[in-house]
Amino acid sequence: MFNPVLILIGLTVAISAYAWSKSQLMESWIMHPYLMARSGGQWYRLLTSGFLHADWAHLLFNMFAFYSFSPIVLGTLAGNYGPGAGIGLFLLLYLGGIIISDLPTYFQHRNDPGYRSLGASGGVSSVVFASILLFPVNNSGGGIIIFPIPFPIQPFLFGFLYLGYSWYMGRRRGDNINHDAHFYGALYGVVLMLALMPSAGPEFIVQISQFIQSKLS
Repeated sequence: MFNPVLILIGLTVAISAYAWSKSQLMESWIMHPYLMARSGGQWYRLLTSGFLHADWAHLLFNMFAFYSFSPIVLGTLAGNYGPGAGIGLFLLLYLGGIIISDLPTYFQHRNDPGYRSLGASGGVSSVVFASILLFPVNNSGGGIIIFPIPFPIQPFLFGFLYLGYSWYMGRRRGDNINHDAHFYGALYGVVLMLALMPSAGPEFIVQISQFIQSKLS
């Protein structure tokens, strides 16, 4: 079966590594709101910047998270819509997450000539939070290990903490990381999945309620 996860990872690794030695490609594809606002276009940068990364650590962290959470989301979409449509919807989730999560950054920094951003974090967040919406509770082993948290944590708790952290750090703007892309990518993933599978919302609440009741009883 056609595996979009491995293809996207392969493309991202190859393009990122190639761009590190080809500054012209890096400059042509990176997210540069100031230039986009004054060039009359170059909107492709909203997508192409998602295939670029700053270094190996940035690249491997994003691709590890993407590889870890993608199969369950892709499998769920394929199971509900069929293999072909499932793959198309998965691409809409991931690639759409990259694009949509960069739009707030574009409007915020379109008058800042020195600002640039890159990375697949928005798309990865979309997939991660789609997975959390579908399966907020993991009963085997008391949770899952999610780097950099060194102990098992329930997916829904991680999701709430991650969104709060991304929102807070996005307001501080002190570490040169586009936390807003994490935040908006996560929201896009949840909204799209609810649109595709409305029953996921009530089921999400039921799973969390049952988890809380089990801990209180």
